[in-house]
Amino acid sequence: MVDVLVIGGGNAALCAALMAREAGASVLLLEASPREWRGGNTQHTRNLRCMHDAPQGTLAGTYSEEEYWRDLLQVTGGQTDEALARLVIRASSTCRPWMEKHGVRFQPSLSGALHTARTNAFFMGGGKALVNAYYRSAERLGVQVRYNAPVERVELGDGGRFIAAFTGTGAQAERIEARACVLAAGGFESNREWLREAWGQNALGEYPSDNFLIRGTRFNTGTLLKYMLDAGADSIGEPTQAHMVAIDARAPLYDGGICTRIDCVSLGVVVNAEAKRFYDEGEDFWPKRYAIWGRLVAQQPGQVAYSIIDSKALGRFMPPVFPGTQADSLEALAGKLGLAPAQFMQTLQAYNSACRVGNFDHTALDDCHTDGLAPAKTHWARPLDTAPFYGYALRPGVTFTYLGLKVDASAAVRFGGRASPNLFVAGEMMAGNVLGKGYTAGVGMSIGTAFGRIAGSQAAAASRVPAAAMKQESSHAAA
Repeated sequence: MVDVLVIGGGNAALCAALMAREAGASVLLLEASPREWRGGNTQHTRNLRCMHDAPQGTLAGTYSEEEYWRDLLQVTGGQTDEALARLVIRASSTCRPWMEKHGVRFQPSLSGALHTARTNAFFMGGGKALVNAYYRSAERLGVQVRYNAPVERVELGDGGRFIAAFTGTGAQAERIEARACVLAAGGFESNREWLREAWGQNALGEYPSDNFLIRGTRFNTGTLLKYMLDAGADSIGEPTQAHMVAIDARAPLYDGGICTRIDCVSLGVVVNAEAKRFYDEGEDFWPKRYAIWGRLVAQQPGQVAYSIIDSKALGRFMPPVFPGTQADSLEALAGKLGLAPAQFMQTLQAYNSACRVGNFDHTALDDCHTDGLAPAKTHWARPLDTAPFYGYALRPGVTFTYLGLKVDASAAVRFGGRASPNLFVAGEMMAGNVLGKGYTAGVGMSIGTAFGRIAGSQAAAASRVPAAAMKQESSHAAA
């Protein structure tokens, strides 16, 4: 019997496996995907949001605990557990040396990458390089890894005590016992049926989720999450809340990743299929707002929108992987995008007339705004008047969902408010404790790293408790 079983293969799972192994536990990691697709959504990441009180390595300036907390509080609208959020924030200030010990390397923030040079540590080679470094380290330390090993259910005893997991289906399912377990198998973003059930129909009779694209892995189906919820595990979060980004409508259904994101939203205007604006494009810095735009687009007719810029915006944002639709006039651009020219021109003329241009600065909350326009554009408002013009069709891109399992600082799965003695959870399966809604760049990796490390350490400690004592403790807790 193995000491610690880790279910999942992304950042949180790998952090848990490494920490448990460093603590002396024998570890088996089960990854649902084939080896070539290992790493879950982590393979599509780029950086980690980090607290730091002075310049450190590739991080410029300072980013205090209180500023980090204010940023998180703002994007979540208060839907966050402050104690757990601060735990994540503080952990982000000390995890990088441990990451480097396991082969992760950092590089300066890329030019045009969401103004994150001060707040985010970028992985050299991106998330795929981080995943590969962790797997190399895990295998060198003796962690057993099995691919193509999805887990659909687990066996639980009194008080939520973990007994075994089953990989495979039906009569061919293999039962794997362990003294402790970490669940880190992701959310349900690639489960089309569950998304449809969660989002339902809108007032137009549409099923919005049918038009969602999945930025992340196709293997996060939420099967184990659903099993745990049905088994009575305490839940957190709301099923329609997710890290959702406005991405290029031409992106693939799965695994489009960061390169499909459209980052010019704040530098122009966004209109829906009726050629009407519907939200303030310049509300705040893009790292704090890019992840609300997927949800905004999801609420529009047909779940489509169009980001419109002129040539003045070029060079001020990370260019997307696909070129935009280009035209020498706004009216011609409307035709190419399939938008009603009359309404489109009315929208753009109203916007251009409302712009009050001051000192434009795309790196600061400048004083360029609109006057008398609804919705307003509060920063970076300049007339779109310089040809050629560009348009990008947008669709909602789901990165990961926030419905998950409720935890405390021990990362233990809870049943009726009581912590399991040997079952822990990390990553997307519990991120909703910190992210009730909204997102800010890099915080998902902060959550996964912090709770992955906690869960791994806790699981290793739990594996040393004799099974009889653990069972007796669970019985006393239940009584």
